[in-house]
Amino acid sequence: MKRRIGILTSGGDCPGLNAAIRAVAKSAYNKMDAEIIGIEDGFKGLINKKYKMMKPEDFSGILTRGGTILGTARTPFKRMRVIEEDNLDKVKAMVNTYNELELDALVVLGGNGTHKNANLLREQGLNVIGLPKTIDNDIWGTDITFGFHSAVNIATDVIDRIHTTADSHDRVMLVELMGNKAGWLTLYAGIAGGADVILIPEIPFSMDSVLVALKKRYDSGKNFSILAVAEGAVTKEEAVMTRKEFKKYRKEMNHPSISYSIADEINKQLGFETRVTIPGHQQRGGSPSSYDRVLATKLGAFAAELIERNEYGQTVALVNNQVVGLPLEKVAGKLKKVRSDNDLIKSGRSVGTSFGDE
Repeated sequence: MKRRIGILTSGGDCPGLNAAIRAVAKSAYNKMDAEIIGIEDGFKGLINKKYKMMKPEDFSGILTRGGTILGTARTPFKRMRVIEEDNLDKVKAMVNTYNELELDALVVLGGNGTHKNANLLREQGLNVIGLPKTIDNDIWGTDITFGFHSAVNIATDVIDRIHTTADSHDRVMLVELMGNKAGWLTLYAGIAGGADVILIPEIPFSMDSVLVALKKRYDSGKNFSILAVAEGAVTKEEAVMTRKEFKKYRKEMNHPSISYSIADEINKQLGFETRVTIPGHQQRGGSPSSYDRVLATKLGAFAAELIERNEYGQTVALVNNQVVGLPLEKVAGKLKKVRSDNDLIKSGRSVGTSFGDE
């Protein structure tokens, strides 16, 4: 029996998307009589009927390629049911496209917002399978997401390079990394890069604690310091603010980001020459690491296996090094955050890393 399988990538791009697309397609071709339809630019393509019929050769030579051959876009879950100026019912449009293409299954690659949208389509009766992609590693239920390992490598390389210039110029250097709500990337890269201070959203920091840690290093004869700062890092005072109060406070802070605010305080309070580096979207770019190629291949192949077994409404996850399917409704809308008792936090504290909270 022929299976018509749609594939789309949604949200921010990252290394490993093409490896996962390739794994789904090649496994489907080998396991069953399959047709693959690539939905372009994420859920926007599903809404606006933008797609292309794929051929087996389309999936050759993309294992090592960054980004996504299907294109991607952010389509916020909170706007899915909102009728906007175009007067388009987005949910109805997606269901119609799915039915018009006579899809037997839709494979959706993305992060938290993507999984919420995927679950929405499941609730509409569509056969959906999710694949966990994000450099933030914050999808609930899976031990790791593809894209994360590659981003850690990139972020660690940035910290490594910053070390040499910090040492040469006797400077305090702040490296601001992606991670608005979860600090996995900053935690891993900070530990791997030997950062002296690591600040993540889950552990609100005290500016006084950061200053004490830096002064302690200086007094011990260390002429430079490295801070790895997640873009979503917050002070203890900010952590208890309402959303409205927080936005107002940050606006009045008059700094481009939290790192610049911290740098300004270090300079004022300690007189240390301080600089900020923000690698930004470089963390999403380039070829996937070997680990991510392997992980994306395992997860993508399992997605095809679920389709072969007609087991839908699941997202593929790595749990205790085993690939399994988890119910979409249990994964959607949940964030996997760094716990304060995480082993890597404990290891960091043991080697003298400050998390700005003590």
